[in-house]
Amino acid sequence: MCEWYAYFVRMPNNALYCGITTDVERRFSQHCQGKGAKALKGKSPLTLVWSENAGTTRSDATKLELYLKRLPKQTKEALVSGELSLTQVVEAN
Repeated sequence: MCEWYAYFVRMPNNALYCGITTDVERRFSQHCQGKGAKALKGKSPLTLVWSENAGTTRSDATKLELYLKRLPKQTKEALVSGELSLTQVVEAN
């Protein structure tokens, strides 16, 4: 059984990209090299600003990723800053 993680990457235009992976550092490195997500290609410099455990199955992680992507920017920023925890955000909705 492997652990899945959800993460946010900040782009230079201050937008947040959300993704899931089993290895956050490897995936972030791929993003920095221009591999993987089309949304991040050519958008350097990128900054990994948040990651959190998203469960033990890809299905659970994907559901969380879709949930996070639909959150308002203000709530995403509160997660990144530590003002809110993932548990608080999920339980609030």
